[in-house]
Amino acid sequence: QVQLVESGGGLVQAGGSLRLSCAAAGLTFSTYTMGWFRQAPGKEREFVAAISRSGGNTRYADSVKGRFTISRDNAKNTVLLQMNTLKPEDTAAYYCAAARTIAVLTTITAYNYWGQGTQVTVSS
Repeated sequence: QVQLVESGGGLVQAGGSLRLSCAAAGLTFSTYTMGWFRQAPGKEREFVAAISRSGGNTRYADSVKGRFTISRDNAKNTVLLQMNTLKPEDTAAYYCAAARTIAVLTTITAYNYWGQGTQVTVSS
């Protein structure tokens, strides 16, 4: 059974930083593209960042480029999202997802497995 468990969310002031972590189990982690998505209240879930199986390729949403960094540790079955210079508009539930693909995709439907999410709240 595949499990993706996010952690690291919380309340932070604008301009602050948080690091989200996603621990994966029940899958051959190094064969999955990993992604982070987020969903704010009343809005659709949106792509944030994704990383290739080896970690050599990354993609980011324009809204977070230069502020967020995705990374992975295949030895620990973990993917991280370092979030700096946070803004109130970054407030959302953040979800980790795994895609059985080679390409680093940004669409929700490309991802096979999802975590339960971790809440990030940025106060102004």
